[in-house]
Amino acid sequence: MSGAERIVEAAYGSPVYGAWRQEAAGDWQAYTHHAFVEQLGAGTLPREIFLHYLTQDYIFLFHFARAWALAVVKSETIAEARFASSIVDGLMNTEMSLHVDICGKAGISEAALLAAAEERENLAYTRFVLDAGMSGDFLDLVAALAPCVMGYGEIGARLAREGAADTPYRQWIDTYAGDDYQGLCASVGELIETSVRGRLGDAPAALPRWASLSKRFRTATRLEIGFWEMGLRGPTIAPDLT
Repeated sequence: MSGAERIVEAAYGSPVYGAWRQEAAGDWQAYTHHAFVEQLGAGTLPREIFLHYLTQDYIFLFHFARAWALAVVKSETIAEARFASSIVDGLMNTEMSLHVDICGKAGISEAALLAAAEERENLAYTRFVLDAGMSGDFLDLVAALAPCVMGYGEIGARLAREGAADTPYRQWIDTYAGDDYQGLCASVGELIETSVRGRLGDAPAALPRWASLSKRFRTATRLEIGFWEMGLRGPTIAPDLT
């Protein structure tokens, strides 16, 4: 078993995350093994569908970065604030660049990405995460952010392990299966552990607060499923040419 596989199997070192994932088990399976993901790994996903997804994901990542910036505001320690700010930097200057690069090769400019209209599933998901941070505290925000970060790590590691060597989407898979992203997931796992246990103690699942955090995690997971569904469906909003 590779290092990445061991990290995934151990819930990236976070029993709290592992418990959230287990409580959302059915939805988690539907998210991480969605038809979109399986077609991506097999290389059978239509190119135009993938590019539509990337366009929407580019918009999503902008709002995701805003949510992590909000995590800086909601932080209670310097370590939390520093980590959240490093995620904002990575999203804005690294992960979004992947989308620009792939779309650019397909003739879609960054200006076109910036001008794209948000699909309703994108609006629902991103605003849910932002609302979690605005109306809640740091833990609410972390619970809502975790499915995206950790799920993509698990998906990338699995697809790479299953040997999706010939897929035209290898660049996407390698990004999320790579050491840098897998290390990020491990760091987020550590953040989840320290932030939850630092505020709720060593038995957080025994407290009333646990149910609401687990619900936020599961809701975000369901919205991830909706995002894949949006990807497979294709665009519903005509481009604004005015």
